[in-house]
Amino acid sequence: MKVLFDANVLLDVLLAREPHLDTARKLVALVDAQRIEGYVCATAVTTLYYIGAKTLGRNDVRASLRTLLGMFRVAPVDGEVLRHALDATDFSDYEDAVVHGAAHAAGCVAVVTRDEDGFANATMAVFQPPALLAAVVAGSA
Repeated sequence: MKVLFDANVLLDVLLAREPHLDTARKLVALVDAQRIEGYVCATAVTTLYYIGAKTLGRNDVRASLRTLLGMFRVAPVDGEVLRHALDATDFSDYEDAVVHGAAHAAGCVAVVTRDEDGFANATMAVFQPPALLAAVVAGSA
């Protein structure tokens, strides 16, 4: 199952944010075990670096991102994805529209996010982290 991980889920792991850390870590472990084909939006990587560097420092966030990029595939963001997102009237947030477009372009079938409202009009499955974890563990995803 190809799933794009929204930046908020990956930030939960990177910054050890409670109460979301345990579920986010388990999902990343499923990517590492290849039970989920994990994707990250190209633009999210720069966001992860920017926020992570402020908290963890540049060296630690670089090491974390190297690990992440070793496990996850990158959903590219090109001019077509950006233009389509600008015209996406079903998304109120441009960043969410870009993430959704990148997920489509990469062939993902789902997005996992804690910002479910931002993806209310998505044309693919959208999971809160606990719901995706339950579905994968149950074998229904």
